[in-house]
Amino acid sequence: MNNIDRPPMGWNSYDYYDTTVTEDDVKANADYMAKNLKQYGYEYVVVDIEWYSYNAGTRRAEHQYIPFEDVEIDEYSRLLPCVQRFPSAKDGAGFKPLADYVHALGLKFGIHIMRGVPRIAAHKRMKMLGTDITADEIADPYSICYWNPDMYGVRPEKKESQLYYDSICRLYAEWGVDFIKCDDICRMDAHSAKEEIRLLSNAIKNSGRNMVLSLSPGPAKPEEAWWYDKYSNMWRITDDFWDNWPLLRNMFDRCEIWQDHVKPGGYPDCDMLPVGKLGKGFGEIRDTRLTKDEQITMMNLWCMCKSPLMIGANLPDLDEWTLKLLTNEKVLDLLHEDMNNDLRESNARQIMKNDDMAVWFVKGKSGSYVALFNIGEDETEVSVNLRDLFDSMSGDEDKASCKNEDITSSCLHNIEKIEELWTSSSYDLKRLEADDHILHETLRPHASVLYKIS
Repeated sequence: MNNIDRPPMGWNSYDYYDTTVTEDDVKANADYMAKNLKQYGYEYVVVDIEWYSYNAGTRRAEHQYIPFEDVEIDEYSRLLPCVQRFPSAKDGAGFKPLADYVHALGLKFGIHIMRGVPRIAAHKRMKMLGTDITADEIADPYSICYWNPDMYGVRPEKKESQLYYDSICRLYAEWGVDFIKCDDICRMDAHSAKEEIRLLSNAIKNSGRNMVLSLSPGPAKPEEAWWYDKYSNMWRITDDFWDNWPLLRNMFDRCEIWQDHVKPGGYPDCDMLPVGKLGKGFGEIRDTRLTKDEQITMMNLWCMCKSPLMIGANLPDLDEWTLKLLTNEKVLDLLHEDMNNDLRESNARQIMKNDDMAVWFVKGKSGSYVALFNIGEDETEVSVNLRDLFDSMSGDEDKASCKNEDITSSCLHNIEKIEELWTSSSYDLKRLEADDHILHETLRPHASVLYKIS
């Protein structure tokens, strides 16, 4: 499903608002993005879970998602925005007025959905657009989400299930939706989830509108990589990622598994960036628990792996340091490096990893990038031998172009600059030569450096 040429970048309401985001909140974040982030590639404004539910978040101590609560729904079993929180959706306007507002800022609009058909539609035997059968006849009461009570999965073998997905995507196209994040589907917990990915993907194509399809939650199944790539644009390789070091440390293992599955239009997704202010909808506004070193490490890993970048913070509350973290153009260039469909030469590789350190490398058209990570609990020296690195990563075209010259020696000889992209400091090339081309840095626990070699 390759309809985008770089990883999506934007903002998602979940980490700060949970189920409580309002129309005014979305507009405030869109305004901030247009003014401060759009020029760096951030463009998607995504309304996350339960935008259709009344009284969402009012019983947070008991339920994240209130069972059997009223929802806004049309006569064809399609959920609509709750007018309590999205007043411009009144009179059946849906998300079109809000999407129009976002589009007028030069941005794109996205929504979160749950897999399947609303349970209330099945219980009430509601109609579906384009068919005479009712919602209960496609609903599978045994295909359920164990953490959210809103939906039943559908029966993929019934042709009317495709018609239902077609009907909701046609509605989203009318609203002007550019991005769909579908939940309870990526890790295929329910027996119908895999086929529902295909149904939703087909429905997006049938809608006539180009919409990014994002699958959640993870971890995605590596053995289904081809399925994710065929029918979606991004798929979560982790469960919800939050702001603590053990989860970030675990992402090195997950990124290693998925490093060979990155290509144009298909991106393993490391999940949102939990930076800045978080947690209002969860009952506690707080600063991210990740240290500054850990936040830089997160950005280095996400960008090296060409993961989508979706900010979880409330954007108007961003401080200067966090804004600079998110808008380092030299680091973000990693997301825009041209990708080779056949050889994957522009995909990052984890060169080494042990309990204390990791090294990632990617060769791009404008230069090569090396990230050194201290993933241990003590200050340590992290190093990589550039001679070995270039030798292992040289392709046949490079070797042919060098004729009889040693490709590695040629690459090393042609190095003009090694720049650390967070500090803009240059690595001493004389030091590098004296150290037999071993690039090394002493790093604090959980810290990292990102070098561009040109």
